[in-house]
Formats: sequence, structure tokens, C-alpha cells
Amino acid sequence: MKPTIVLVHGAYAESSSWNDVITPLVDEGHRVIAWAVPLRGVARDAAALTDLVRSIDGPVVLVGHSYGGALLSSVPADAGDVQGLVFVAGYALEPGESCGDASSLAPGGTLGPTLTRVPLGDGGVDTYIDPARYHHQFAEDLPEAQTTQMAVTQRPVTEAALFEPSGDPPLWRTVPSWFVFGELDRNIPAGAHRIMAERAGSRRTVEIAGASHVVGMSHPAETVRIVLEAADAAASATV
Repeated sequence: MKPTIVLVHGAYAESSSWNDVITPLVDEGHRVIAWAVPLRGVARDAAALTDLVRSIDGPVVLVGHSYGGALLSSVPADAGDVQGLVFVAGYALEPGESCGDASSLAPGGTLGPTLTRVPLGDGGVDTYIDPARYHHQFAEDLPEAQTTQMAVTQRPVTEAALFEPSGDPPLWRTVPSWFVFGELDRNIPAGAHRIMAERAGSRRTVEIAGASHVVGMSHPAETVRIVLEAADAAASATV
């Protein structure tokens, strides 16, 4: 049985960031869900993702970009038949580690100074990437006309979510994982991705030369290839 593939976007993006990945996966016969992430907090968002996973019959492969990877790590092992995790420039967090912590595992991250803050009525704060800095910070390997639209449609993440510690145990300790990321990721440095992939025991790690943080958009073919590799492994495991 072919697994359902759940695509989990990250902060400062939205579900359409998966558009160039969706069609090739559907063409291979997979049910695909591009889930709209609330971006309110790791535990809260992971609980909502867990509810979705529990509703799916059969094997599942979870694919997470950036903050979405932190949610993959926090889905409990008994949530459903999750057979594979794919981190697309995504956070694979240790227990007690936040996205902010993981971004500091290696030098080179420049996200913080690009953020603008919007105070919320509940005392929290939403964060956005300054539109004037979005192209360079987030997606320099995409056309500027495209990133201008992305900057306008970006969805904010709460400041608290970026520093919320991950729970225990991470799902990647019991479910096989795959990693793909860009050499020139300015949100999560490539060195940090390498550390997370190594400690998660990645089945295969692909670092794409010259690619930015939105490697799933700028290099969809390579992203699809690694997602299908995970899906094929999941299908074999359930035979």
C-alpha cells in the first residue's frame, strides 16, 4: 500500500510552498495532504498534526520544512502508522531543544535581525521577515518577482514558538529519516543541518550546492526524489 504523504510547511511560508512537489507525488499514486500549519507553538501545532495523522488509514510519510520539521519530531510514536520522516531544510530537534537552539548549532544563521514583531492582544508576539529583506534571507535562489509575492503572503509564527523546547522522545529516534537542505540556507545554517541529520541517523542526506532555505521550491525535483525514496521504503516496510 502506498503511503499517504503529509507535507508540513514552515514559518514565513504557507501550503502553496509545496506546489511544485505535489503533482509529481500525486502522479506516482500517492494521496498527498499539504497541511496548513497554525504556527502558534510547537506543542500546540504538533498536537494538531497528530490529530491529522490519527485520521489517516495506512502508512504515512511526514515531510517537514523548517519549523514544520520540529512538529514531525514531536508527533508521538503511537499516533499512527508513520513509516518515514523527511526533513526539507527542517528542524530535527532533541528533547528540550528549540528551533532557536538548533539554528545556533553552527554559525551562519542571520534570521533574527531580519524579523519584524507584531504584539498580540494575548501578550504574545507574531514575527514576520521584513519584506525588504525576504528575498536575500529566505529564498535568494528564486526569482525576485516570486519572492515579492511570497513576502506579502508569508504567514507569521509566534516568537514563543521559535524558542519553545521540543518534547520527549523525538519521533526520529524510532522512525527512519531523510534530509535535504541547501548549502546557502541563511535561516538554519548547513552545518546545523548536518549535525541534526547525523544525530538522527539519516538514511540519506542531500546537501544541494547554492540552494537557499526554500530548497523544496528551488529544487523540487531533488526534493521529490528523496520523498519518493522514503515513500518506497515505507511501502516495502508494510508489505
